[in-house]
Amino acid sequence: SSKTFWTTTGMFPQELIIGFPKCVTISKVAIQCYLVRTLRIERSTSKDPVGFEQCVEKDLQHREGQLQMEEFPLPEFQATYLRFIIKSAFDHFVSVHRVMAEGT
Repeated sequence: SSKTFWTTTGMFPQELIIGFPKCVTISKVAIQCYLVRTLRIERSTSKDPVGFEQCVEKDLQHREGQLQMEEFPLPEFQATYLRFIIKSAFDHFVSVHRVMAEGT
């Protein structure tokens, strides 16, 4: 819902894990967030959310008063879980408004 969001508790790193009902193929990940400085995306193909491997890490542009909308086109990969690690921020608290994964 565009009316809801997830917010950090003030210390970094912070992480958010998204699970799929089964292993899927992902070709692109996108995120809408606010005040995130450095973001790492990791994946796991395990039955449980363990054994993560890094997919990408990126420093995001600061957009004063606006949501950051970042797309990460990636080589197709398998994942049962995606972990988003917010390593640092432009403020004490950040928010994640939407996460999208495209694939099959």
